[in-house]
Amino acid sequence: MNGEDLAADLGGRLKDLRGRLRANAPLGDLTWFRVGGPAELLYTPADEADLAYFLSQLPLEVDVMILGLASNSLVRDGGISGVVVRLGRGFGQIVAEPGNRLRVGTAVPDVRAARAAADAGIAGLAFYRGIPGGIGGALRMNAGAHGTETKDVLVEVRAVTRQGVIVTLSLNDLGYSYRHCSAPGDLIFTEALFQGCAGSKDAILAEMNEVAEYRETHQPTKERTGGSTFKNPPGTSAWKLIDAAGCRGLRVGGAMVSEKHCNFLINVDGATGEDLETLGETVRARVKASSDVTLDWEIKRLGSPRPGRPVGEALALEATS
Repeated sequence: MNGEDLAADLGGRLKDLRGRLRANAPLGDLTWFRVGGPAELLYTPADEADLAYFLSQLPLEVDVMILGLASNSLVRDGGISGVVVRLGRGFGQIVAEPGNRLRVGTAVPDVRAARAAADAGIAGLAFYRGIPGGIGGALRMNAGAHGTETKDVLVEVRAVTRQGVIVTLSLNDLGYSYRHCSAPGDLIFTEALFQGCAGSKDAILAEMNEVAEYRETHQPTKERTGGSTFKNPPGTSAWKLIDAAGCRGLRVGGAMVSEKHCNFLINVDGATGEDLETLGETVRARVKASSDVTLDWEIKRLGSPRPGRPVGEALALEATS
C-alpha cells in the first residue's frame, strides 16, 4: 500500500479525525539537516484527543514514528514507511503552576520553555536555552546541557500509547540514564510537568544569556546541522576523540565535520542523507582505529536508504576502501 492508498483507506475509516493527513510528504524541509526522503503518510494531529483517536483506529500492522522538530534526526534518503506523526500547535501550551512548576506541551521548542520559566520566575530550566529542538525530543533522549539533564527537573509526562490510550508516567517510569529513556518507543509524549525553584527573572535571563553565548561561541549554530552527533563515552568527550583521529574538517560529498566543533556534522553543499551517515560512520571507524573507542550515535537515524544502498557501518567500509 502506497501513501495515497493508505491515506484513502484511513480517511474512509477515521470520520471524526480533525488532524491533517498528507501522503508521500517530503520530510527534508522539516529536518535541521535539510535532507531525507518522504513520509509514506504524514499526520499532524489537532490535539491530544485527536492523536488518541487516530492511534486507536490505526491498524496495528502500520508502523508509526514520531518526528518532533527534527533537530537531532537524520532522515535517510529512501524516506519513512508507515505513518510519521508530527505534533503542532495543539501541543504548544505552556502553563505556570503553583509551587514553581511549569506544564509544557511537547511541540514547544526548548528555548521557548526556558523563556517561559524565566518570565514566571522559575529557576532551574535555563539549561534548555542551550539545547536545540523541542520538549518531546528532550524527553525521549533525556537531553541535557551545562550539568543539568531533563531527568533532574521532570515530575511527570502525559503520553499516548500505540493503542490510543492516554497515560501519565512518573519520572521513575521513564528509566532515564545518560541520553537514554527506557519508556516504550511507541509512546508519544504529549505534555511534561517540570519542577523548578523560585528565582529572579533577571538572574535567570542572565544565566540564559551565558548559555546562549557559550553555544554561539563553541558550536556551529548557524549551519545546517543536527546537534551533537555522538554520545560522550565515559570519562572523555566525543569531540576530543574525533579531533585526535584527524577528522576535523573531514568531508564526504556535501557533508563535513565542523571545524568549530568536531562532534557536529554539517550539510555544507547539498549533502544527502547518505553523505551524512557515511561521514558519521567514517568518523566512528577512524576513532575506533585510533583510540579503540566505539562511538555511539546520539543523532537518531530514521527510515530507509535508497533501494540497494547500504546503511550503518557498511558505509564506512565503502568510504574508506
